Amino acid sequence: MNEIIELKHQFIQAFGGTDNTIRVFHAPGRVNLIGEHTDYNGGYVFPAALTFGTTMLIRSRDDRKLRLVSTNFELSGTIDLDKLQYEQEDDWMNYPKGVAYYLQQHGHTFGGYDMLFSGKIPNGSGLSSSASIEVVTGYGLLAMEGQPIDTVKLSLLAQEAENKFIGVNCGIMDQFAVANGKKDHAILLMCDTLEFRHVPFNSRSYKIVIANTNKRRGLVESEYNTRRSQCEQAVRYLQAAFPEMTLLGQITLDQYNTHEHLIPEEIIRMRARHVIEEIDRVLQSIQVLENDDLEAFGQLMIASHRSLQHLYEVTGQELDSMVNAALQAPGVLGSRMTGAGFGGCTVSLVHEDHIENFIKQVGEQYTEETSLIPAFYVCDIGDGVKEVHTS
Repeated sequence: MNEIIELKHQFIQAFGGTDNTIRVFHAPGRVNLIGEHTDYNGGYVFPAALTFGTTMLIRSRDDRKLRLVSTNFELSGTIDLDKLQYEQEDDWMNYPKGVAYYLQQHGHTFGGYDMLFSGKIPNGSGLSSSASIEVVTGYGLLAMEGQPIDTVKLSLLAQEAENKFIGVNCGIMDQFAVANGKKDHAILLMCDTLEFRHVPFNSRSYKIVIANTNKRRGLVESEYNTRRSQCEQAVRYLQAAFPEMTLLGQITLDQYNTHEHLIPEEIIRMRARHVIEEIDRVLQSIQVLENDDLEAFGQLMIASHRSLQHLYEVTGQELDSMVNAALQAPGVLGSRMTGAGFGGCTVSLVHEDHIENFIKQVGEQYTEETSLIPAFYVCDIGDGVKEVHTS
């Protein structure tokens, strides 16, 4: 709560007035625990909201202006709600602008606000700082106007802002996890239909440790597009047996094993096998977690990484080095890359008694092998977006 008091002081320094009518909202970052490159193939993902994210303080104004300030960036500005458009020089402010624009496009009306943002998600860490800003903006504006909030619709609106206003063609997972997270639960989400359920994640004395390789992800876009087209090619081959099929996620692993011979090219078989086995691993994960078997979940994480490494080929030296170092450290149940690949982050399950040694040992080994200095974040699973009541 001391942090909120300090943020209120900063708010008053920026905007004047008193803190009587300031309201506080928070949206988390997120991590995908398992289920990689399954989303665009009609499969499941398994993300969780984190306990750190973006806090937004907000107070109404009597005009049609948004005044935006951040504790993370020097850039601040005043935005006219009747003239919302993407401006490259507005940098981070384009995220709340985009959400305000699409709220208005969807028929929501609201007046002006003073807004201060304070983010705890490292930029470029792959933990979804942009989705966190978008979701907290939408939630806060709707709450200030006393309008009902459907967090599934909010996640779709935040995705729309990122896709169309910012111009980043992301899927729904990030915004969905940020808007719909639940403490000590992960989310089993079917990205195509938005069918979801919360699954208890009882980590006992284990912590989620995210390691940022700090490797620039230069290959992601071109290789991502290649993988998508290879998966589409696999579907075309398999339609000989499944004429109605449009996505790899529509058949089971048993069905794939029976009909894999229909795919003549080995590289296409590899890509398809990863996707279908990865969807199966997500479903196995639900079973083992419902049985409170963290050790089995750790093994599924490792199998996921090896499949991404050898079948889907999206890891690269840095992610492999980080995972290998993690698996050599004591107290580790599992480790895998998380995100699109070719850099970015790994996620590991580490016993709380070994975390200090894990960070030292893995960090030193990784730097020795890659000459890069990683960053580590020890995480708990938290709630999705919500208002923070300070009294």
